[in-house]
Amino acid sequence: MTADINEGSVPSYYREVHQAICSRTDERVPLSVFQRVLSRTSLSITVQNQIAEHVNSGDGFLSKVSLYKGLALIALAQQGKPPSPKLLENFIQEFPKPQLGEPKELQTLKMQSVQESPLNLSLTLAELLKKDTIKVELIPEKKGLFLKHVEYQVTSERFTVSVYRRYNDFDIFHELLLQRYAYRVVPALPPKRVLKGVLTSMTEREFIEGRRRALGRFLNLVARHPVFSEDELVKTFLTFSGSDVQTKLRDACKKLGDEFMTCKYATQAKDYLPVDVQSQFSSSRELIRNIHNSFQKLRDRAERMAERSKENATDLLMFGKELSSLGSDESPVPILASCKSPWAALRRSVKGLSVEFSLLSEKAAQQGRREEDDVVEKLNLFLDLLQSYRDLCERHEKGVLHEHHRALQKYGVMKRQMLSATVKPKEQVSVEQLESRIVQQENAIQAMELRNYFSLFCLHQESQLIFTYLPITSHILGAFVDSQVQGHKEMGEVWQDLHSKLKNLFGDGNGQSPPLSPK
Repeated sequence: MTADINEGSVPSYYREVHQAICSRTDERVPLSVFQRVLSRTSLSITVQNQIAEHVNSGDGFLSKVSLYKGLALIALAQQGKPPSPKLLENFIQEFPKPQLGEPKELQTLKMQSVQESPLNLSLTLAELLKKDTIKVELIPEKKGLFLKHVEYQVTSERFTVSVYRRYNDFDIFHELLLQRYAYRVVPALPPKRVLKGVLTSMTEREFIEGRRRALGRFLNLVARHPVFSEDELVKTFLTFSGSDVQTKLRDACKKLGDEFMTCKYATQAKDYLPVDVQSQFSSSRELIRNIHNSFQKLRDRAERMAERSKENATDLLMFGKELSSLGSDESPVPILASCKSPWAALRRSVKGLSVEFSLLSEKAAQQGRREEDDVVEKLNLFLDLLQSYRDLCERHEKGVLHEHHRALQKYGVMKRQMLSATVKPKEQVSVEQLESRIVQQENAIQAMELRNYFSLFCLHQESQLIFTYLPITSHILGAFVDSQVQGHKEMGEVWQDLHSKLKNLFGDGNGQSPPLSPK
C-alpha cells in the first residue's frame, strides 16, 4: 500500500483500538492479533484474507499506520465496498468507523489463540499413526453350503475388539464409504477372484495372503484418516459383532447421508479456499504423480530383493542337503595303490556341515520375511494412499466438474429456447413450463457449484494428507537399513562359525586351508 494516512484524518476510535491491541514493548500490532480482529467481523473469509494481505508487511507485525489502513478497509468492506488500497488514496473525509465493538473488549484478543481455518490439517504423521492399528488375520479354511470361503479376524487396537468379516463385508463397506465420502481418498480394495478351491495350492495360498495384507492396509488407512476415523460407518465395521453387518452398515449410511449434506462447512467451502486453489491443485497433483511413480519403482526393487532372499534361502538349504547326501554315501572307498584316500573320514565331516547351511537358509528366509513385512508392506501402504489420491482427482474431474459443465450446457439450451419463445410467441402454458424448468435448472446449477467448491475444499485437505504421510519415507528407509544390518550380522556370525569349522576339518597342521588351485 503506497498511500500514507494522516493521523488527523482517522477517528479517535482507531487510536483507541490501537491502544487496546498493540504490543507491550512497542506500538506495533502482531499480525495474529489483527487476524483475530478480522474474525470478529461478519466479513467472508475471502475478504478477511484480502484485507490481511493488503496490510501485511511480511515480518509478522503491523505498524500503527498499517493498522489504521486495515481498520479503514474493514469499515469500507462492511459498507459493501471491495477492500482495495485505492479506496484510501486521496480520501478527503474522515475514515469510517468499523463495527468491532468497544475497544476495551478487544484487549482480550491479545491473549486468545488464533482459530485455525477448517481447511488446514494440523495433524502430524505420528498423530495419524497413533489413531489406530488394525490387524487382519486369516481364519483357516471354512466351508459354506457349496463352496469354501475365506473369513478374516479384524482386530482394532483403538476399540480393543475383534470381529469376523468376509470379503463381501469389505466390499459393501468400501462401496458405502465411496457413497458417503465421494470427495475423499477412499483406498481401493484388492480384487476378488472366484476360487474353485481355497488353500489347496501355493498359487492360491499366495493370492489369499496378498489379499489379506491388502485388506489390512485398506483398513489401517481408513482408520487413521482424520475424517473417516470418527465416522459411524467405520466404528460399525470395526466393532459390530452381529450376524448381519452389511444391513447394519447400510442402515448407518442411510441415516448419515453423504458428507456434503452433513459437513457444516459444505456451503461455505468457497470462502475458505485460497484464490489460486486451481493452480495449487494442479501443481500438487503433478508432484504427487511423480512421487507415486518413484515409489512404485522403489517397491518393485524391494520386492525383487525380498524374493532373492527367499531364493537364497532355498539354495542354501538345497546346498546343505546335497552335502548331507554326499556325506551319507556308505559306499566302500577302494584302496588305491598310488595313494591313501582320506575320503572315508572326510565325508562324515561333510555331512555335518549341512547343519550350518540349514541355519544359513533359515536366516536368509527370515531376512526375506523382514524385507517383505517391514519394507515392501510399508511401501505398498503408501502406494495405496497415493493411488487413491489419483483416483480422487479423476472422480473430481469426471464427476463433479463434468456434471457441472453438462448442467451449464443444458441451461444455455433452455435460455435459447426461452429467447426463441419470446421472439416467436407460443402457447402461454409452454412458456410457463419453460420458465419453471429454467428456475429448476438454475437451482441445480447452484447446488452443483456448491458441491464443486466443496470437492475442491476436500481435495485441498486430501493433498495435505498426502504430504503429511510423506515422512513415512524415513520409516521405510530405516526399516530397510535395519533389516539389512540385522540380516548380514546374523548370517555373518553363522558364516564365521562355518569358516572356523572348515579350518579344523580341512586345514593343514598349522590350521591353514590348502589352496584350491596350484599357484
